[in-house]
Amino acid sequence: MPYIDIEITAEMLGAAAGAVDAVKVNRTVASPYDTLAGLIGELAFAQWFIGDWRLHNFLDTKGKADFLDRIEVKTSAFPFRDTLNLLVREDYAAKRKPEAYVQTIIDIPNRDASKLEPGLVCRIAGWTTSAAVDAAPLRDFGAKGGGRGGYRCHHIQIRNLSPMQTFPIAREA
Repeated sequence: MPYIDIEITAEMLGAAAGAVDAVKVNRTVASPYDTLAGLIGELAFAQWFIGDWRLHNFLDTKGKADFLDRIEVKTSAFPFRDTLNLLVREDYAAKRKPEAYVQTIIDIPNRDASKLEPGLVCRIAGWTTSAAVDAAPLRDFGAKGGGRGGYRCHHIQIRNLSPMQTFPIAREA
């Protein structure tokens, strides 16, 4: 499947890092840079979807889907492989039903990387619907550093997502 790769720039990292405290939610985190990674995923998607990541207001998405209140971007930071999963927490999937979930992966050099750096690639790996997420199996994937995560996630392997070339939602003019 063809993926869309967006290079993470120092400017993107700086903008995302400056917003972490404003958008952080009080929940279990899987890694020390979960919130930063999520913001980078939104910016990478914005670069593809809007054409300029600077036009995305990630400070205005709390409590709603990330884009047009219709598209939710899910991001993980791992060495990329198509057997990674789109993960949607069970409690989130029960409350919100965006039209589309988009999976992005920050392709880090190894799973123990302690920080995100300029020059890494954020890969937009595919998309699916809320109905497909709701029908997907549930599992506790644990914390990135080991042990139980304490919550279950619906999961769909990246290789089973629809390619971005078939993404059904157009950006509003």
